[in-house]
Amino acid sequence: MNSTTISPEMMIYLLDMVGVGACTIAATTLALHKKFDLFGCILVSMVGSIGGGTIRDVMLDRYPLFWMTDLTYVFFITGVSVVCQVFFAFYQKVGWTLKFFDAIGLAAFSLIGLKVALSFGTPPVIAVMMGVLTSIAGGIMRDMICNEIPLVLQKEIYISASIIGSCLYLMLSHWHVPTHLNETLTLMTIFSIRMLAIKYNWNLPQITIKPFLR
Repeated sequence: MNSTTISPEMMIYLLDMVGVGACTIAATTLALHKKFDLFGCILVSMVGSIGGGTIRDVMLDRYPLFWMTDLTYVFFITGVSVVCQVFFAFYQKVGWTLKFFDAIGLAAFSLIGLKVALSFGTPPVIAVMMGVLTSIAGGIMRDMICNEIPLVLQKEIYISASIIGSCLYLMLSHWHVPTHLNETLTLMTIFSIRMLAIKYNWNLPQITIKPFLR
């Protein structure tokens, strides 16, 4: 009996589509809340979904850019954005929808950025940084276009979830844990930490030293 295996390249591609879809929903939801028109929503979705990966590839000198050679990204983002706009009235809880799908994108893009950087032979620390960059850059640009304080700059744990998940992946890889299990655990860890941080208002403590009272 033949077993079907998914190549590492295909796994990255599938994860990319998951992240792109989730970030498109989050971006379109925010854009609609801001009263953007049809093409404005699509533009914000494009920036939010492929912006982080684009900056990562430029920094890694990875050309041609993935979405310029594979138009599936453009068509997929456009299609998902249009569908979201049509059915926006059925899921108008903007805050929850935005943060939920943004958390999915955070997990998927963190793992993708990490794996892409590792495939280029970068040191682990740089690979973790590329994972963080891939996962947050698009969302920052999305929120700036929509005149919102970026989610990454708000109080709940965000970047830390990406770093913890990336370090977990590197640790499990060192222990030779099967790739599919490693990736699943990494995605679940990042997503869970982010959603729990939102639910229970987890945030990192401030490190500012307060002056002693005289």
